Amino acid sequence: MTPDIAPLPTDFASCAPRASRLDALARQLGTGPSGSCVRWRGWGTHHTGRAPLVLLHGGHGNWLHWVRNIEALAADRPVWVPDMPGYGDSDALGEGGFDTLVERLTAGIAHLPGAQSQGIDLAGFSFGGLVAAHLAARAALATDETVARIHHLLLLGPAGHGGARRPRGALQDWHAAAQAQDHAALAAIMRHNLLMHMLHDEAALDDEALAIHTRACQATRFRSKRLSRAGGLQSLLAAHAGPVAAVWGAHDVTADPAQAAALVGCPAQVIPGAGHWVQYEAAAQVDAWLRDALAGD
Repeated sequence: MTPDIAPLPTDFASCAPRASRLDALARQLGTGPSGSCVRWRGWGTHHTGRAPLVLLHGGHGNWLHWVRNIEALAADRPVWVPDMPGYGDSDALGEGGFDTLVERLTAGIAHLPGAQSQGIDLAGFSFGGLVAAHLAARAALATDETVARIHHLLLLGPAGHGGARRPRGALQDWHAAAQAQDHAALAAIMRHNLLMHMLHDEAALDDEALAIHTRACQATRFRSKRLSRAGGLQSLLAAHAGPVAAVWGAHDVTADPAQAAALVGCPAQVIPGAGHWVQYEAAAQVDAWLRDALAGD
C-alpha cells in the first residue's frame, strides 16, 4: 500500500489540521482480501434514515479531495469515502487494470452498512466521476442481488466527456525532487501544478491544499490520464435509470463547461470563480448543490 517514493518528512498534521482531525474521527473499513484491500473512511455512520453517500476522488488523489465537504454532508446521513484501488491507503491493482478497479469498488460498496438494504447515492470528482458512471451502469445491469442499487449519480468536473480541454499551462514532473528529498523544490512544483490544473484562484492554494496534493501524488500507483481523456461517459449515463446531475468550475481546465454539459446531456451547474477542484475551491456552493440534488431521496 505504500508508494514507491517515500513521503518527505513534512508535518502533515500542522499543514492540514482539518484532514488529520477527520481522519481521527473516521470509521475505518477495509474491504477485500489482503493484497487487494480497499480502504474506506466513514462519517455520520450512526445515521440510519438515509442511504449512504459514497464520494469518489479524482486521479492523483485520495479521500482528501473531499476534505472540505465531508462534515457538512455527514451531518444527517452516512458518508463513505474510499481511497480507490491503486491510490492512497488502498492496495495496488497488481496485474489488474481499470476493470479490476471497478470490480473492487463494486464489491466494497456491497459491504458498506446499509448499502444492500437501502442502496447508495454516488458522487464522483474528475476521474472519480468516470468511475462513478461505470459503477452506476454496472449496477443498473446487475442481476446479482449483492450489488447495491445506485440512486442519484452526481458528477463534479467528470472525466470521459470527450470534449475539448483548456490547459492553463504545462505540468512539471515532481519525481526527481521527491527522490532527492528536496522539500523546497517539490513544494514549488506542486504549487505550480495545483495552479495549472486543480485550482483557479491562487488564494485558494493554502498549506492544506499543498499538503493534500503532495501526499496524494506520492501515493498514486494507477495512471488514469488515458481513460480520463477518452470518451464514453454519455453511454454509461444512459444505462443509469436514476437522476444524474453535473457541476463544473467556470475555469475548469479539463473541459469547457458549456460544451461538456451539452455532451454529457444532464442538468448541469457552473460555479463562477472556481477551477477543476471545485469542491475544494468552492466548498459551500458545492455542498449546497449536492444537498439540493440529493433532496427528497
